[in-house]
Amino acid sequence: MKPLRTALIASTLLALAACGSEPTAPAMPPLPKLQTLTVGGTTDATGSRWDGVVEAVQQADLTAQTAGRVTVVNVDVNARVDRGDVLLRLTAVEQQAGVNTARAQLRAAEAAAAEAEANYRRYAALASGQYVSRSQIDQARAARDSAVAARDAARAQVAQASQQTDYTVVRAPFSGIVSARRVEPGESVAPGQPLMAMYAPGALRIEVQVPQSEADAIRAAGRARVALADGRTVDAAEVVVFPAADPATHSVSVRVTLPDLEKAPVPGVTAKVLFPIAAAVPVGTVNIPASALVQRGEVSGVYVIAGNRIALRQVRLGQRSGERIEVLAGLKAGDVVAADPIAAVQALAAQRKAAGAGTGAAGHD
Repeated sequence: MKPLRTALIASTLLALAACGSEPTAPAMPPLPKLQTLTVGGTTDATGSRWDGVVEAVQQADLTAQTAGRVTVVNVDVNARVDRGDVLLRLTAVEQQAGVNTARAQLRAAEAAAAEAEANYRRYAALASGQYVSRSQIDQARAARDSAVAARDAARAQVAQASQQTDYTVVRAPFSGIVSARRVEPGESVAPGQPLMAMYAPGALRIEVQVPQSEADAIRAAGRARVALADGRTVDAAEVVVFPAADPATHSVSVRVTLPDLEKAPVPGVTAKVLFPIAAAVPVGTVNIPASALVQRGEVSGVYVIAGNRIALRQVRLGQRSGERIEVLAGLKAGDVVAADPIAAVQALAAQRKAAGAGTGAAGHD
């Protein structure tokens, strides 16, 4: 009986082991033919790249220099203006009243100065015959000098009041494009309140912050290459490395001037600046066509093909350049991606359907 019991226990353990083992994954049917692309990367092992923002060399935020109410606004956003063009006007009632008051005070001061001058001359003429004392001449001279000083002060008041009147007419400080309009007719403004912003489209630059450890190498190289948002790449016209570092961030500012371009980028867009120096970490960029992306709410992904299987993989995106977009995470050079996400979904559904049909047929057999 004992050998029989041992045989039964062994057979039971084998049966349990067979039941507990994982089933072999069924082979998936072949994928329908898809248009694919192999992810490529561009690597610059001898470059250091930094993100920056394009800005105009000549730009101005126009603010009110006197109080008043806006009466007329002559230009709007995107308007091209020449230097000296009237952009807007403010009411000038109080300012004109100040001018009239200052002019009246000036006339009174001029009259007093003329009288003091004539009085001094009479005393000076009488002094030769010793008809007046020395103290009387000194008093006449002091009165004349005081009247002349009061006249000069009144003239300065007229100039100041006239300047306040000129401030009610806001003119373009240079030729350029209006980029912002912040007031409407009828609004009351106070000194310092923003009115408009404008820039000259000709000269553009980019300012980036680099680690202090790379500042000397960038200064020695003296050149840079700029990748614009529309996909164009241009050589910088000038590279200026600031002489001091920021004490808070320990970074150094580098100003890169763009050359004259036929189709210049607008201020505010991002760009990448590549300095021809040895980077601490090799710079690699993976980019794919934007048409290969799948958007599910706020999540972006692509269909990646590995052998006979296809799967949706989440990616983190970077800057877009034309029809291509940078992938910061989720893909690497050499990955195979479905070029058409809709076709990829259809192929995945067809593969699963074929796998289900195969399983059913096997069950019938």
